[in-house]
Amino acid sequence: MAEDNLDLPSPRAAAGTRVARVMNTLRQRIASRALTPGARVPSIRSMTDSLGVSKSTVVDAYDRLVAEGVIEARRGSGFFVSGHAPPLALADLGPRLDREIDPLWLTRQSLDSGSDALKPGCGWLPASWLPADEIRRAMRAQARDADALLTDYASPHGLPALRQQLAWRVGQHGIEVTPEQLMLTDGGTHSLDLVCRFLLEPGDTVVIDDPCYFNFRALLRAHRANVVSVPYTPNGPDLAQFERVLTEHRPRLYVTNSVLHNPTGASLAPAVAHRLLKLASEHDLLIVEDDIFADFDSDPAPRLAAFDGLERVILVGSYSKTLSAAVRCGYIAARGDWLEPLVDLKLATSFGNGQLAASVVHRLLVDGTYRRHLEALRAKLADAMSGMTRRLLSAGLDVWTPPRAGMFVWAMLPDGLDAAHVARKALADDGVVFAPGNVFSASQSASGYLRFNASQCAQPKVFDALASAMNAARRERG
Repeated sequence: MAEDNLDLPSPRAAAGTRVARVMNTLRQRIASRALTPGARVPSIRSMTDSLGVSKSTVVDAYDRLVAEGVIEARRGSGFFVSGHAPPLALADLGPRLDREIDPLWLTRQSLDSGSDALKPGCGWLPASWLPADEIRRAMRAQARDADALLTDYASPHGLPALRQQLAWRVGQHGIEVTPEQLMLTDGGTHSLDLVCRFLLEPGDTVVIDDPCYFNFRALLRAHRANVVSVPYTPNGPDLAQFERVLTEHRPRLYVTNSVLHNPTGASLAPAVAHRLLKLASEHDLLIVEDDIFADFDSDPAPRLAAFDGLERVILVGSYSKTLSAAVRCGYIAARGDWLEPLVDLKLATSFGNGQLAASVVHRLLVDGTYRRHLEALRAKLADAMSGMTRRLLSAGLDVWTPPRAGMFVWAMLPDGLDAAHVARKALADDGVVFAPGNVFSASQSASGYLRFNASQCAQPKVFDALASAMNAARRERG
């Protein structure tokens, strides 16, 4: 019957779709700098073979791109990229994602929401959980100190007194480091950016966990790295898959949270850490260990940097999560011959780090404020985690692994519900920001998961919105 063909596109529509596909493929290669201005565009025959379309389709697409000024035709030579490279747009690098699972979209939603908005999917503590009064006192004390540097640049490595304190604190985790092996930064992301500038060239392959902290992916995209993911287990990366990736892709770098992993809350098992470092040595792999959640753990787990002695591991940390996101202060710990080039990179790209922020953090560390704050914070997080986990289980979600500490839980929705769909409904109907699993998954294999932040789930409305969105998703699925 005629109705059987109602959903089939017309031949003209299908041809238009194929032409658009060729055009979009070429635009994406240009946007990602895979093809730079003046570079020769793949031949018509090559594009025909790689995309499985007809020669006439590619000719039509190339003619349209010439008319738009994207490429130019040179008689007898082929087609070439025109003009200058377009401005870098991270959203154009890699596959196009629905906004609900785009990492940068989630960050914007969480940051743009007002302080009263419910954000169980965000990655930080509520402002009321942080020591604002103590920070004010430290800033006032800094202002009264006649010897304080309030108007000058910091030294290249950063405030010596804070680096001395950090060397001692890092040493409590079994990592032997001198103040000369530490450099201060303006937070964890600043640290990671500097390390990527130092270690990576465009096109280098980097291994990440799947799932992993979504900004790892966004930052690596900005550095034009080739990202390969390895499934993460409750004890660390899947070692069989990890070894296969090392053999097949020969990556330059592995970026991970080994303790209180984001988003799963898991911590690396010692046996997995030892095997992972052995594989890294065999395949000449470097490791960046993001230890930003270290101080949430009252019973510290082993670090890769401790087992390795900072030989092929670079450790980065920050006080943005535990102390203040506004007082930007982070650090890099690395072997001595790597630190000096990193300092040069910091000077070249930012001319230093915030001296005032470093001084405030140092005061809070040495006067006992930070220690007291952490003791109260860990207890508060433990209570919040217990309550949130009970509510999630009651709602029918399955907790992937019970975290030993910290604020994150990785949980699977019931009934095969799609997390992006649930997050979209919760935001549209109740203004609640959830974090769907594929935001964290390079392979897009976590569509049934949500990441929950225990500190942001105290309000019953969070779970009311979750239940409502889940029910709406069920109804729409039929």
